[in-house]
Amino acid sequence: MSSSMPANNEPQFDAIITAFYQQGWVWLPDFLPAELNSALLHEVQHQSLLTAAGIGRQGEHKLDTQIRRDATQWFDGRSVAQQHYLALMAQLQQQLNRRCFLGLFDFECHFARYQHGDYYQKHIDAFRGRSNRVLTTVSYLNTVTAGGELALFDEHDKLINRFSPTSGSLLLFESERFPHEVLPAGDTRYSIAGWFRQNASINGKLDPAQ
Repeated sequence: MSSSMPANNEPQFDAIITAFYQQGWVWLPDFLPAELNSALLHEVQHQSLLTAAGIGRQGEHKLDTQIRRDATQWFDGRSVAQQHYLALMAQLQQQLNRRCFLGLFDFECHFARYQHGDYYQKHIDAFRGRSNRVLTTVSYLNTVTAGGELALFDEHDKLINRFSPTSGSLLLFESERFPHEVLPAGDTRYSIAGWFRQNASINGKLDPAQ
């Protein structure tokens, strides 16, 4: 993979901003450049540090396989592919702040792997007034033909759509507004789950730390 920075993604950003203003969520089937997508997929497929994912944060974090059964590994920015992905999301963060005045401070993300039968029950990524997660992103790294769809619901718990994972696609939505679930996987499903965050104070400490 080339070590150069990803090309400017301005047309894609325009599509994201327009849809976000209209409905609070965005589905882009061809967001990630093919070379970057391929490099990220290769990395996660050969990732030996994926571990069972838990629920809750900090002192409330725990494993509960009745709620979720995926395996994850947080980005550390060491690989070229990770650096390019983070740079692309930094461009998106800049555009969202400039055009939507969201005050996004940073972005965190992890690889996720759903093997046959793995799922994540319906949940929301942020509780009103209790989290600094503002926007959720899901980047799909491989096309799945059986299971693994993400079901997105509105504020009244009405189904908006079921999104089938397709290589290079991106789903973005407001974290505290849209409940969602990952349906049981048939094929192995690889993705990157991420969150754009605002600054918040938790127990007297900035989260995220500057």
